[in-house]
Amino acid sequence: MVAERAGYTVTMFLIDVSKSMGNFRTVTQEDSKGENVTIEMTNLEWSLQFVKLKIQEMIFNGRKTDQCGVIIFGSEETKNIVNTANGGYENVFEYISIGQPNAGTIAKLDKLEASSVCGDPIDALIVGIETQARYLANKKTWTRKVVIVTDGESPIEIEDWEATVKKMDDTNVSLTIVGVDFDDEELEYEEPDKSNVKRVNEKFFHELTSTMANGITGSCAYALRETAMPDIKQTRSALLGTVLRLGDVDTRGEEAIELTVKASKCTATARPKSWKKFGLRERTTDEMDQTQDDEDAANARAAYAMLKMRSEYYVDRTPGEEDEDGDVKMKREDDDENLLDAKNDDEDEDKEVNVESMEKVEKEDLIRGFKYGTTYAPCPDGQFPRLHTRKGIDICGFFPKKNFRRELSMGEIQYIWGDPSSPQQQVALSSIVQAMYEKGSMAIARWVSRDGMDPKMGVLYPVPFDNVDCLIWAQMPFADDVRKYTFPSLTNLINKKGETLTEHPYLPTDEQMEAMDKFVDTMDLMEAGDKDEKGNRLPWFSTLESFNPAIHRVKQAMFHSAITGDITTNPLPPPHPELLKFFEPPKRVVRRSKEALEECKQVFKVKEVPKKVVKAKKEGHVHAQDDDDSILLLDRKQPSDRSPGKSQSQIMRFTQVTPTKNKAVAKDADDSETEDEDDEEMLLDQKKPSTPAPEPRPGSSRNPGGGPLPTPARSMSPEVDPGRAPGRIVGNTYPLQDFQKNISQGDVVSKAVEDLGQVIIEVVLKPFAKRRHSEMLECMEIMRKTCLEEDEIDAWNIFIRELREKCLAKPGNKTFWQEICALGLGLGLISKHEAKKHLGESNVTQNEANEFIST
Repeated sequence: MVAERAGYTVTMFLIDVSKSMGNFRTVTQEDSKGENVTIEMTNLEWSLQFVKLKIQEMIFNGRKTDQCGVIIFGSEETKNIVNTANGGYENVFEYISIGQPNAGTIAKLDKLEASSVCGDPIDALIVGIETQARYLANKKTWTRKVVIVTDGESPIEIEDWEATVKKMDDTNVSLTIVGVDFDDEELEYEEPDKSNVKRVNEKFFHELTSTMANGITGSCAYALRETAMPDIKQTRSALLGTVLRLGDVDTRGEEAIELTVKASKCTATARPKSWKKFGLRERTTDEMDQTQDDEDAANARAAYAMLKMRSEYYVDRTPGEEDEDGDVKMKREDDDENLLDAKNDDEDEDKEVNVESMEKVEKEDLIRGFKYGTTYAPCPDGQFPRLHTRKGIDICGFFPKKNFRRELSMGEIQYIWGDPSSPQQQVALSSIVQAMYEKGSMAIARWVSRDGMDPKMGVLYPVPFDNVDCLIWAQMPFADDVRKYTFPSLTNLINKKGETLTEHPYLPTDEQMEAMDKFVDTMDLMEAGDKDEKGNRLPWFSTLESFNPAIHRVKQAMFHSAITGDITTNPLPPPHPELLKFFEPPKRVVRRSKEALEECKQVFKVKEVPKKVVKAKKEGHVHAQDDDDSILLLDRKQPSDRSPGKSQSQIMRFTQVTPTKNKAVAKDADDSETEDEDDEEMLLDQKKPSTPAPEPRPGSSRNPGGGPLPTPARSMSPEVDPGRAPGRIVGNTYPLQDFQKNISQGDVVSKAVEDLGQVIIEVVLKPFAKRRHSEMLECMEIMRKTCLEEDEIDAWNIFIRELREKCLAKPGNKTFWQEICALGLGLGLISKHEAKKHLGESNVTQNEANEFIST
């Protein structure tokens, strides 16, 4: 069913700013972690959250026909159209005129404060109705809404209120009264120690709205809860005219059919709101002087500016290093005229090549190309010649519904209606729909949105509604775009001899099939929901009651930021329960499937995979595994004078260094012990790479024979000790891999930085540390970059000072520190200037950083 028309509404918010609205209250709410947080605010601030959420919804939807105005009562000033014309109606102020709301509307509401006088809500109601009526004098079809937000503590003149109700009913005005701490049966709340004035006023408000055709009175707490619920933006798609053709209307017009139809959206893709990128704006000298003279005025100006995307193109003309096909590299940056070296954080920015050695080219000198296989087809005009297409939907043929592959449906679905202004066209389309429906057929169609546009292929599905017949269009892929992936049969296994196997661990038995069928049946959700009026179980999941968590959680975060001045004291609350409704399976189904699950475990012999336990070290013969112990000797040169008949597997050895013997002890495949004088030297020169070494090419220096390298059996591979000290998450064996793995988790950055720093210090201070210098330098580069991006600048500066002190001490490692100094500021202290570029802070000056790395 098509959604009702939205928008074309003017909502008047009447806000009570009387003295009593300044009373403080304690509000308890959950933060994003589910912990209770206590916040102190005034009744006005609390009730304004509802108004700002409603206005933020209008801004979020972006309809020009969704407008609002704000009138405050109980203000010390008086300004309204009724007072100007006839006098009276004191302490009522037209705060925001009727119009489309924007961010300024929210900011202006934040400035409201409680006054020292009282205001009459009936006076504000009459002023609001009159203001709204004058604005909508020529817009009689618009919807009129009035919302009163009050605590009900101010006296009310209730004379002739029936006339006000009659006028609102005559003009179809809906009234909503949101009361602060009003009694609420839904929330089972009744305010204790309620004043007599509030009790009388609350009773009057209920009587007022009950006599209206469209009125309601409720509590502010309930209104805030309902406003936080996820809702769906209702829209009605505009009808777009096109032509439906069946047959060749040009050459065989007497056998063809051409109908005028209208298309509208049946579904529309919804995505979370995108976030714009901002960068810290660099201040000029004049602005710095102004900051010293008037800091408040300078802070009032925007310190951040939205980044603008620009593209720069570079070509590598270096001889011998040019890319295949002479590809042009593109560098994307978010930039603004007055920003601090803002860089794009996109994934492709991380993969960006070094453009310093490349030549910059202008966009006008480039020719657009389209990738075709491994090459590019140049297109000087920017686009290949289009097909000569004609606007309309051409039916190419019909096929049975049962042959339709629903998994190939692409994109959005659209309705195809007969022309609403032509009954003849509607009857003609209805006859086609009825014929397709009775035959159980669907149509293959070719849709061209405008003359000369690229065609789309899709299907037309007949839908006979109660009062109208129409077709539904679904786009389908072209045949060239469908990829077919084949894989071996799961039930028909053939061995190397060509025999078909009937028993195999990969082939399920009848007992296993029966157990799995039973388990699947017990997980059926079609009767796992609540009971209906007749006592029948309903399905557990309903698409109408489910919401996209990404869309509504982002929306909730945006709305909360709009109504909250301080996120620290008023954090983002947890997701609404409606968003989490279908995150966990129903307990009824879990209990029902428990027995079947246990049966499956027994039949399939499912066992929990035990965690790997570090093997106990042998007594006195093997020391703790260090970085270069238990190395598989694949990189060593094979001796040229190998004994005849000795296989490759016999030459492959595992070595371990013992504290009593410096030479490596190796075991051949026949378990006979032998000694190799080259093994000790091999172990001392071996360097453990931070990433697995690539397999050597045939004929390389590492594989001079060109033959295949020996591949050890999986059972022979030794377990590598990660070398993690107790309490650390980064080990000495593969520090960079451990660090990057923990950084990807996002919540242990500080711990990972601290542990990696300690590992680097330990490694470089060990004997024979030179073989791992390059690895440690790589770790430091990654660590420093992470500290800049993750605001761990102080941790880096503390680490690099400690490393310098210990390297220059005795025995130390002066060679390693000299290598760091040779690399320059890239591995030195992070100064204020560099930290500012990454929106961080540092207490190190540029001179200190230069002096630190030069010694």
